[in-house]
Amino acid sequence: MKATHPSFSIKNWSHDDRPREKLLEKGRSALTDAELVAILISSGSRKESAVDLSRRILASIDNNLSELGKLSVKDLQQFNGIGTAKAVTIVAALELGRRRREGSALSRKRISSSKSVYDVLQPILGDLPHEEFWILYLNNSNKILQKQQLSKGGITGTLVDPRLVLKVALSLGAVALILAHNHPSGTLKPSTSDKQLTEKLKKAAESLDIRVLDHVIVTEKAYFSFADEGLL
Repeated sequence: MKATHPSFSIKNWSHDDRPREKLLEKGRSALTDAELVAILISSGSRKESAVDLSRRILASIDNNLSELGKLSVKDLQQFNGIGTAKAVTIVAALELGRRRREGSALSRKRISSSKSVYDVLQPILGDLPHEEFWILYLNNSNKILQKQQLSKGGITGTLVDPRLVLKVALSLGAVALILAHNHPSGTLKPSTSDKQLTEKLKKAAESLDIRVLDHVIVTEKAYFSFADEGLL
């Protein structure tokens, strides 16, 4: 006789153990991280429930949701029980969370300190596995007119063209710039090329009476400000 296996679909759990019902009755804050992820993936496998599968995924990254946000669809598919559809659902949900943080940061559009620069750009740059270089264009009240990615994958003099930076600044009527890039390694020490590029852009901008107010290096949990450290 063929053995039967219990189903680990959430709909077959006892009412009190169902994450969806728990959220509806007790609110989203009552759910654990694993239960929230379980709602996204909906079902587990014959051998483990959706919550157990979610716990296993979270345990692999030390229960750090920031690290979960860095996992790709391919990374998630390495877990038994996670196919393409479930992996895409998790990645999409975490991307929405990242964009929500970004939108909240951009609602505070006046730059008053290096910390305010970090608050705007950390949601964009903090979790990236590669380097990107960005420019914030400011008006005379230090409000952001535009933010723009200038290069991706590395920072060199050939990838960051001062002429392009200043062309955009003139078209926007910007009077000041803030330079920023991320260090995926987490180090906050500026490299020699970081310093040379900063000086190059500063001198080019000065010829048009445009000020470079800062160059901020962004990591996941901290930042380095050229202005704060007296390097501008």
